[in-house]
Amino acid sequence: MTIEELSEKMRREWDERARTNARHYIADSRQDWPEEEFYRLGQQTVADDILTDMYNICQDKNPRDMRVLEIGCGAGRVTRALADVFGEVHAVDVSGEMVRLAGAACRDKPNAYVYQNNGVDLSVLSGGSRFDFAFSMCCFHHIPSREVIGNYVREVGRLLAPGRLFKFEVQGFPDVESSPGDTWLGASFSDEQAVEMARQGGFEARYRVGAGQERFWLWFFKADPG
Repeated sequence: MTIEELSEKMRREWDERARTNARHYIADSRQDWPEEEFYRLGQQTVADDILTDMYNICQDKNPRDMRVLEIGCGAGRVTRALADVFGEVHAVDVSGEMVRLAGAACRDKPNAYVYQNNGVDLSVLSGGSRFDFAFSMCCFHHIPSREVIGNYVREVGRLLAPGRLFKFEVQGFPDVESSPGDTWLGASFSDEQAVEMARQGGFEARYRVGAGQERFWLWFFKADPG
Protein backbone atom coordinates (compact mmCIF):
# COMPACT_ATOMS: atom_id res chain seq x y z
CA MET A 1 0.00 0.00 0.00
CA THR A 2 1.39 3.41 -0.96
CA ILE A 3 1.50 6.35 1.44
CA GLU A 4 -1.20 8.07 -0.61
CA GLU A 5 -3.45 5.00 -0.42
CA LEU A 6 -2.91 4.71 3.34
CA SER A 7 -3.69 8.41 3.80
CA GLU A 8 -6.97 8.05 1.92
CA LYS A 9 -7.88 4.89 3.86
CA MET A 10 -7.22 6.62 7.19
CA ARG A 11 -9.37 9.57 6.17
CA ARG A 12 -12.22 7.39 4.93
CA GLU A 13 -12.27 4.98 7.91
CA TRP A 14 -11.95 7.70 10.56
CA ASP A 15 -14.72 9.67 8.87
CA GLU A 16 -16.89 6.57 9.17
CA ARG A 17 -15.94 6.06 12.83
CA ALA A 18 -16.75 9.69 13.54
CA ARG A 19 -20.18 9.34 11.93
CA THR A 20 -20.89 6.05 13.73
CA ASN A 21 -19.81 6.93 17.29
CA ALA A 22 -16.95 9.43 17.47
CA ARG A 23 -16.66 9.52 21.26
CA HIS A 24 -16.47 5.74 21.55
CA TYR A 25 -13.73 5.42 18.94
CA ILE A 26 -11.73 8.16 20.64
CA ALA A 27 -12.21 6.77 24.16
CA ASP A 28 -13.30 3.17 23.66
CA SER A 29 -13.80 2.27 27.31
CA ARG A 30 -17.52 2.91 26.87
CA GLN A 31 -20.09 3.25 24.09
CA ASP A 32 -22.27 6.07 25.36
CA TRP A 33 -20.17 9.01 26.55
CA PRO A 34 -22.31 11.96 27.68
CA GLU A 35 -20.90 15.15 26.19
CA GLU A 36 -19.91 16.70 29.51
CA GLU A 37 -18.08 13.57 30.68
CA PHE A 38 -16.34 13.13 27.35
CA TYR A 39 -14.90 16.62 27.33
CA ARG A 40 -13.99 16.30 30.99
CA LEU A 41 -11.58 13.57 29.83
CA GLY A 42 -9.67 16.24 27.95
CA GLN A 43 -9.39 18.33 31.08
CA GLN A 44 -8.09 15.29 32.92
CA THR A 45 -5.49 14.67 30.18
CA VAL A 46 -4.24 18.23 30.52
CA ALA A 47 -4.17 17.89 34.31
CA ASP A 48 -2.24 14.60 34.14
CA ASP A 49 0.10 15.09 31.17
CA ILE A 50 0.47 18.85 30.72
CA LEU A 51 0.12 20.69 34.02
CA THR A 52 2.42 18.21 35.78
CA ASP A 53 5.11 18.83 33.14
CA MET A 54 5.13 22.61 32.71
CA TYR A 55 8.85 22.88 33.43
CA ASN A 56 9.67 20.94 30.25
CA ILE A 57 6.77 22.34 28.25
CA CYS A 58 7.06 26.05 29.02
CA GLN A 59 10.77 26.41 29.80
CA ASP A 60 10.09 29.68 31.68
CA LYS A 61 7.79 31.03 28.96
CA ASN A 62 4.33 32.23 29.98
CA PRO A 63 1.86 29.63 28.66
CA ARG A 64 -0.49 32.39 27.53
CA ASP A 65 2.28 33.56 25.18
CA MET A 66 2.78 30.10 23.64
CA ARG A 67 1.62 28.66 20.32
CA VAL A 68 0.80 24.96 20.67
CA LEU A 69 0.39 22.27 18.00
CA GLU A 70 -1.82 19.21 18.56
CA ILE A 71 -1.70 16.26 16.15
CA GLY A 72 -4.74 13.98 15.93
CA CYS A 73 -7.27 16.18 17.70
CA GLY A 74 -10.28 13.94 17.04
CA ALA A 75 -13.46 15.61 18.32
CA GLY A 76 -11.48 18.25 20.21
CA ARG A 77 -11.67 16.89 23.74
CA VAL A 78 -8.02 17.82 24.49
CA THR A 79 -8.00 20.83 22.17
CA ARG A 80 -10.61 22.60 24.29
CA ALA A 81 -8.64 21.99 27.47
CA LEU A 82 -5.35 23.09 25.90
CA ALA A 83 -7.00 26.35 24.84
CA ASP A 84 -7.74 27.10 28.50
CA VAL A 85 -4.02 26.99 29.28
CA PHE A 86 -2.13 28.27 26.23
CA GLY A 87 -2.32 31.41 24.11
CA GLU A 88 -2.98 29.66 20.80
CA VAL A 89 -3.77 26.04 19.95
CA HIS A 90 -3.57 24.78 16.37
CA ALA A 91 -4.93 21.24 15.96
CA VAL A 92 -5.02 18.88 12.98
CA ASP A 93 -6.80 15.65 12.13
CA VAL A 94 -7.03 13.50 9.01
CA SER A 95 -10.81 13.13 9.32
CA GLY A 96 -12.99 15.93 8.07
CA GLU A 97 -15.82 14.59 10.22
CA MET A 98 -13.64 14.76 13.33
CA VAL A 99 -12.50 18.28 12.40
CA ARG A 100 -16.15 19.33 12.11
CA LEU A 101 -16.86 17.97 15.60
CA ALA A 102 -13.72 19.58 17.02
CA GLY A 103 -14.65 22.91 15.48
CA ALA A 104 -18.07 22.73 17.10
CA ALA A 105 -16.52 21.76 20.44
CA CYS A 106 -14.16 24.74 20.27
CA ARG A 107 -16.65 27.32 19.03
CA ASP A 108 -16.37 29.16 22.35
CA LYS A 109 -12.54 29.03 22.26
CA PRO A 110 -11.43 31.84 19.92
CA ASN A 111 -7.77 30.91 20.44
CA ALA A 112 -8.28 27.35 19.11
CA TYR A 113 -7.87 26.62 15.38
CA VAL A 114 -8.68 23.26 13.80
CA TYR A 115 -7.54 22.03 10.38
CA GLN A 116 -7.96 18.90 8.30
CA ASN A 117 -4.57 17.62 7.20
CA ASN A 118 -3.70 14.82 4.81
CA GLY A 119 -2.68 12.24 7.43
CA VAL A 120 0.94 12.27 6.31
CA ASP A 121 2.41 15.74 6.87
CA LEU A 122 1.67 19.21 8.25
CA SER A 123 1.69 21.15 5.01
CA VAL A 124 -1.71 22.60 5.96
CA LEU A 125 0.19 24.71 8.50
CA SER A 126 2.15 26.96 6.19
CA GLY A 127 2.48 30.05 8.36
CA GLY A 128 5.90 31.39 9.24
CA SER A 129 5.41 31.46 13.02
CA ARG A 130 7.09 28.70 15.01
CA PHE A 131 5.38 26.59 17.64
CA ASP A 132 6.52 26.52 21.26
CA PHE A 133 5.18 23.05 22.11
CA ALA A 134 3.69 20.10 20.24
CA PHE A 135 1.54 17.34 21.72
CA SER A 136 -0.13 14.17 20.51
CA MET A 137 -1.91 11.33 22.24
CA CYS A 138 -4.09 8.46 20.98
CA CYS A 139 -3.11 9.30 17.42
CA PHE A 140 0.05 7.47 16.39
CA HIS A 141 -1.43 4.38 18.05
CA HIS A 142 -3.62 4.15 14.96
CA ILE A 143 -1.06 4.70 12.19
CA PRO A 144 0.31 1.37 10.91
CA SER A 145 3.36 2.90 9.22
CA ARG A 146 6.59 3.85 11.01
CA GLU A 147 7.47 5.81 7.89
CA VAL A 148 4.42 8.04 8.27
CA ILE A 149 4.96 8.51 12.01
CA GLY A 150 8.61 9.36 11.37
CA ASN A 151 7.54 11.88 8.77
CA TYR A 152 5.24 13.53 11.28
CA VAL A 153 8.18 13.84 13.67
CA ARG A 154 10.26 15.52 10.96
CA GLU A 155 7.35 17.83 10.15
CA VAL A 156 7.02 18.83 13.80
CA GLY A 157 10.75 19.48 13.78
CA ARG A 158 10.23 21.82 10.83
CA LEU A 159 7.61 23.83 12.72
CA LEU A 160 8.90 23.73 16.30
CA ALA A 161 11.22 26.39 17.68
CA PRO A 162 14.74 25.19 18.63
CA GLY A 163 14.97 23.64 22.06
CA ARG A 164 11.23 23.16 22.38
CA LEU A 165 9.38 19.95 23.24
CA PHE A 166 7.30 17.51 21.22
CA LYS A 167 5.59 15.22 23.74
CA PHE A 168 3.69 12.28 22.32
CA GLU A 169 2.96 8.59 22.64
CA VAL A 170 3.33 5.62 20.34
CA GLN A 171 2.43 1.94 20.50
CA GLY A 172 5.10 0.19 22.55
CA PHE A 173 3.99 -3.45 22.69
CA PRO A 174 7.00 -5.36 21.32
CA ASP A 175 5.03 -8.30 19.91
CA VAL A 176 2.33 -6.28 18.16
CA GLU A 177 2.57 -5.88 14.40
CA SER A 178 -0.24 -4.13 12.58
CA SER A 179 -1.11 -5.04 9.03
CA PRO A 180 -0.23 -2.46 6.36
CA GLY A 181 -3.81 -1.22 5.98
CA ASP A 182 -4.95 -1.42 9.62
CA THR A 183 -6.02 2.08 10.71
CA TRP A 184 -6.82 0.99 14.26
CA LEU A 185 -3.68 -0.80 15.48
CA GLY A 186 -0.61 1.37 14.98
CA ALA A 187 2.99 0.41 14.34
CA SER A 188 4.98 -0.59 17.43
CA PHE A 189 8.26 1.07 18.46
CA SER A 190 11.07 -0.29 20.60
CA ASP A 191 13.16 2.09 22.69
CA GLU A 192 15.97 1.85 20.13
CA GLN A 193 13.61 2.64 17.26
CA ALA A 194 12.23 5.65 19.13
CA VAL A 195 15.71 7.03 19.74
CA GLU A 196 16.62 6.56 16.09
CA MET A 197 13.40 8.28 15.00
CA ALA A 198 14.33 11.26 17.18
CA ARG A 199 17.81 11.43 15.67
CA GLN A 200 16.50 11.32 12.12
CA GLY A 201 13.98 14.06 12.90
CA GLY A 202 16.49 16.42 14.48
CA PHE A 203 15.44 15.77 18.07
CA GLU A 204 16.96 14.55 21.32
CA ALA A 205 14.89 11.76 22.88
CA ARG A 206 15.61 13.08 26.35
CA TYR A 207 12.98 11.11 28.31
CA ARG A 208 11.08 7.92 27.49
CA VAL A 209 8.50 6.21 29.69
CA GLY A 210 6.62 2.99 28.96
CA ALA A 211 8.86 1.13 26.52
CA GLY A 212 7.30 -2.28 25.91
CA GLN A 213 3.85 -1.05 26.95
CA GLU A 214 0.78 0.12 25.07
CA ARG A 215 1.42 3.76 25.89
CA PHE A 216 5.05 4.58 25.22
CA TRP A 217 5.54 8.26 26.02
CA LEU A 218 8.34 10.19 24.35
CA TRP A 219 9.81 13.60 25.14
CA PHE A 220 11.58 14.81 21.99
CA PHE A 221 13.41 18.12 22.31
CA LYS A 222 14.17 19.97 19.09
CA ALA A 223 17.90 20.26 18.51
CA ASP A 224 19.29 23.78 18.66
CA PRO A 225 21.50 24.33 15.61
CA GLY A 226 23.48 26.90 17.54
